This record gives sequence, structure tokens and C-alpha cells, in this order.
Amino acid sequence: MSDTPIEVEREVDARGLNCPLPILRAKKALTDLASGKVLRVISTDPGSRRDFEAFARQTGHELVSVDEQNREWTFLLRRR
Repeated sequence: MSDTPIEVEREVDARGLNCPLPILRAKKALTDLASGKVLRVISTDPGSRRDFEAFARQTGHELVSVDEQNREWTFLLRRR
């Protein structure tokens, strides 16, 4: 794996929001990005990991990484 940091084009702060709002905010933000650009989403919803994995499978966007620290999840999604 490369140590090169991933360049994030845009960030969505979905902390404090419950399903389906983190996904809906991410979907809206992704429509404004060019293909190949990366979106960072920060969420506190415990079900968001499962939701974002399903979202990536269903839409074809790449779930680049998932990180959890202190009950806060950070997702990097690459637009298809």
C-alpha cells in the first residue's frame, strides 16, 4: 500500500445525523465531484459503516477507506 496521502476534494460533516442522512448528504456531495475525486464523510451513526459499504456496492463508487476512532467514523469515497 502506498504511503502517499489521498487528496480529498470535499468533506461532509454528518456528525450527529442518523440514517439515512449521512448517505443522502454524501450522495448529494458526490454529484458535484468529477469522476475520480475523493469525498470524506465523518459520521457518528454506528450503522454508517454498513450503510456506506452497501452504498458503494450499489452505486459503483469506491469505498477507499473506513476509519473509526472514538465512535466517529471517517469514510473516503472515490466518485466513479
